[in-house]
Amino acid sequence: MSKIKFNQAQFYITVNDFKALPEASVKEIAICGRSNAGKSSLLNTLTNQNRLAFTSKTPGRTQHINYFSIGTDGLFIVDLPGYGYAKVPEEIRKHWGILLSQYLQQRQQIVGLVLIMDIRHPLKPSDYTMLDFFNVTHKPIHIVLSKADKLSQQQKIMTLKTVKQELLDQGYSNCTVQIFSSTKKLGVVELEQQLTQWLDISAV
Repeated sequence: MSKIKFNQAQFYITVNDFKALPEASVKEIAICGRSNAGKSSLLNTLTNQNRLAFTSKTPGRTQHINYFSIGTDGLFIVDLPGYGYAKVPEEIRKHWGILLSQYLQQRQQIVGLVLIMDIRHPLKPSDYTMLDFFNVTHKPIHIVLSKADKLSQQQKIMTLKTVKQELLDQGYSNCTVQIFSSTKKLGVVELEQQLTQWLDISAV
């Protein structure tokens, strides 16, 4: 398995229509999460770039599907619109819902979904909606409990254990879970290893 150079990630294209998704893709990893869950910070930390994904104090800013290429082998990280933000107009929310469900359920190139949750507020109803959107594909899901620096070590361990158990109890057997902190660079290696496994070109 060759090493994926995440630090070489570059913006590729932004799309707002399922028919406009790039044909050059061989494998792609979808990354999603509730608005303000730390998605942009995770992308910037993973790629060791300060501004690859624009971070904003205003949740709901990302309104399109953004593709970032990794190398020249048709590998992509795909940043999906944040969800669960009440102030987004209903018409846009409806469009997001249709586009996200279409993309997650029909895009053959997706090899896995990274679902980011604030470790202080995991497994909200909207998170379960996203899990259900993707779970029908039977592809793997990696849940990242972000902002782990906000909790004590004991709280982190307990939350990780609780989330894993609840997912099992609800029948989501294809999920892995980790803790993560962009601020403390916690969990970066574990995330890299998971994504590298999914993007293994030799398995195409």
